[in-house]
Amino acid sequence: MVAHSESIADVIVIDNASSDGSLNYLRQEMSSVITIVLDKNYGFAGGYNLGLQKIYHEYVVLLNSDVEVTPHWLEPMLQYVESVPSMVACQPKIMDFKVRDQFEYAGAAGGFMDKDGYAFCAGRIFYQFEKDENQFPKNEEVFWASGASLFIRKSAWDEVGGLDVDFFAHMEEIDLCWRLKNRGYSIGSCRASIVYHVGGGTLDRLSPFKTYLNFRNNLYLLVKNYRSGNILFKVIRRMLLDGIAGIRFVTEGKFSHCWAVIKAHFSFYRHLTLMISKRKEEESHLQNPNLNGLYRGSIIKHFFLHNKHFVRDLDQHLF
Repeated sequence: MVAHSESIADVIVIDNASSDGSLNYLRQEMSSVITIVLDKNYGFAGGYNLGLQKIYHEYVVLLNSDVEVTPHWLEPMLQYVESVPSMVACQPKIMDFKVRDQFEYAGAAGGFMDKDGYAFCAGRIFYQFEKDENQFPKNEEVFWASGASLFIRKSAWDEVGGLDVDFFAHMEEIDLCWRLKNRGYSIGSCRASIVYHVGGGTLDRLSPFKTYLNFRNNLYLLVKNYRSGNILFKVIRRMLLDGIAGIRFVTEGKFSHCWAVIKAHFSFYRHLTLMISKRKEEESHLQNPNLNGLYRGSIIKHFFLHNKHFVRDLDQHLF
């Protein structure tokens, strides 16, 4: 990573009070790397929030430790963001480290959102992955960019207060991007830049705990960020769809995942007042959001009932 980055950028490691000797290794073997050492492990969101308070660059890139970058990966993203006045963040094309010609789960070629708040990607819908056959040749405005490799203006990060630590893990970058979109900013996918992501380093894709976080945090997203209108109807509809997902888990014998959905809803109830208070803080920005990248159809319906497993198969006029 250092070899492909330091000619254009400072490489900074935010250390969440690690105890594995990695800091000594960095200091001995990679003296050009700047370190910000935190007093304890604040997790993904908290660590970035505290670390970025000490970084004063115009742009920053949030980069997971299990991402392999490629030569000249930064320049296209910088050029892309600077060429679009409203754009404040973008991601590269994220490929699977182990299957190099396949898009990776965490972001793929850029993230979208359907009318019910389900996130999906160009190159990945649910657990259906596409091979990269140059089907996404151009840079494109999307709804959200992946936190695995997120290029963002530091001023925009500061404006919205960084990541929401109450998400704990998963979808906090979608929440960040949604808050930026509600302020009228644009988020992009820079297909001229490529990285390779191992993925699953924190939680396996099939982990019940990840199921719990995804279902709970998706409800958080809706309450906090969904544009003005009948938010109550939207949340109730989404919870009914979650119930159907829980039943599906049972029919597949995945009882722990069904229980994870139930626990997610109870956790959502406990924190509903907190999320409503956060929505009130954002209320002035919900009147005229930037909806580019929002899919006005139901990805659940089109994927599971109509067998539309790839972005190219979806109704393009609904984007």
